[in-house]
Amino acid sequence: MIDFKLKNYRRDLHQIPELAFDLFLTSDYVKKELENMGYQPLVTAKTGLIAVKKGKSNDAIAFRSDMDALPVTELTKVNFLSKHEGKMHACGHDGHMSMLLGFAEYVSKLKDLNQTIVFIFQPAEEGPGGAKVIIEEGIFERYNIKKIFGIHLYPGLEEGLYGLVNGPMMAQNGEFNIHVHGKSAHGAQPHLGSDALLAASHLVTQYHSILSRFLDPLDPAVITVGTTLGGEARNIIAQDVKMTGTIRSFNQVVYEKIKRKMRDIDLGISKSFDVVVQNDIIDYYPPVINDSKLFQMLESSMKDNEYQILKPMMFAEDFAFYQQKVSGMFVMLGTKNEELGYIHPLHSCYFNFDEKVLIKGVELYIRISKLLNIF
Repeated sequence: MIDFKLKNYRRDLHQIPELAFDLFLTSDYVKKELENMGYQPLVTAKTGLIAVKKGKSNDAIAFRSDMDALPVTELTKVNFLSKHEGKMHACGHDGHMSMLLGFAEYVSKLKDLNQTIVFIFQPAEEGPGGAKVIIEEGIFERYNIKKIFGIHLYPGLEEGLYGLVNGPMMAQNGEFNIHVHGKSAHGAQPHLGSDALLAASHLVTQYHSILSRFLDPLDPAVITVGTTLGGEARNIIAQDVKMTGTIRSFNQVVYEKIKRKMRDIDLGISKSFDVVVQNDIIDYYPPVINDSKLFQMLESSMKDNEYQILKPMMFAEDFAFYQQKVSGMFVMLGTKNEELGYIHPLHSCYFNFDEKVLIKGVELYIRISKLLNIF
């Protein structure tokens, strides 16, 4: 019966993807399901929801699901296709909500919990960071939350396997928006202008020298310039170039060093090419760092064929904000199934999975609860 409900949850939610904090249909759906289970959900972070099952102790353990979708046009051709053009649950959040709803239903039927359970349905994981808003609203203090757990579907892992990481799991990330302003001139008289395009190309190459020449090779980091837009015509010295990109690192000290070196390079390029470099670097999420004791607790409870130790990943996740507040554990749940064609990466317009895997998420939440003696 629970498998059937998980499948329905997922397919209903998949058809109504919404973005950031504007999750009104999604929130209404989750709220109604929680109320049907007997909960009295409270609104947080505009469209997020908190549901609570009281235990004997005032201390609480939280379980979190993200809720938002992505601005992606779906091309999966499933019969429960997104009804919102240009929006898609391409990162599995529809599955995450389904797993947490399934777990909430299981818990709703239990009596005499030893500890309180808090279910967090969170908006805006994809940006700008709903987890931070929930923390700032005092949810952790209000419910005396001591630990937190989350699961993410992952097509890089075989279907049904749990992916565990001890310590740093996902990277701290930042984004940069660059405007290089030069001076326009005829392409036949380049000496009369200041070439913003030439300066921008040197910025890109010198940024990458930060990784190879200024960082310890054992400290992994990424600098990616993802977009470049500039120039007016083939025979005009480019006056303006705009670029955007991202920075990733597992170490905050390394992350800050990258930013400092980028500033140094910006200044040097400005002087060398007689241009103005404006670089707006925006800090987003801290690194996801799993608590070692919680990792050991989970690993020791699993058979070898149930899980796989994963390498840290350069993805970013705002679950990290919760882990700055309390100890937490984030787990990947494999969805890769080559036979059924479920091989496409997260954020792909073709991303899909077999709903049968969702029961593994519910089972993991139940296992965690028993390991912590919640019930």
